[in-house]
Amino acid sequence: QVQLVESGGGLVQAGGSLRLSCAASGRTFSTYGMAWFRQAPGKGREFVAGINRNDAGTVYADSVKGRFAISRDNAKNTVYLQMISLKPEDTAVYYCAARPGVIPTKPDDQPYWGQGTQVTVSS
Repeated sequence: QVQLVESGGGLVQAGGSLRLSCAASGRTFSTYGMAWFRQAPGKGREFVAGINRNDAGTVYADSVKGRFAISRDNAKNTVYLQMISLKPEDTAVYYCAARPGVIPTKPDDQPYWGQGTQVTVSS
């Protein structure tokens, strides 16, 4: 019911910043909880940040709290992840995820997935 396309990834030095975007299709975007996950080489896909359907709340993994900020613009059907103070351990493929009504917080929630965008942080 929704298609997701991530963009904004790239190569950045430690301490730098990036903003990821997730463009979603469909008129029902505002009813979805949205999230960002990431997957580093040799690791499972892990939750990074989520935002609920009405922008009433956000949740973050402890590893990114205070450095990353998730936001959404329902008029543009877009979710963002602003990342600052990036660390080499943030290097991963970042995936946008959508779930009807509530924030997906684990892959077992079986959200809709985007294709992913690579973020590489050099030391």
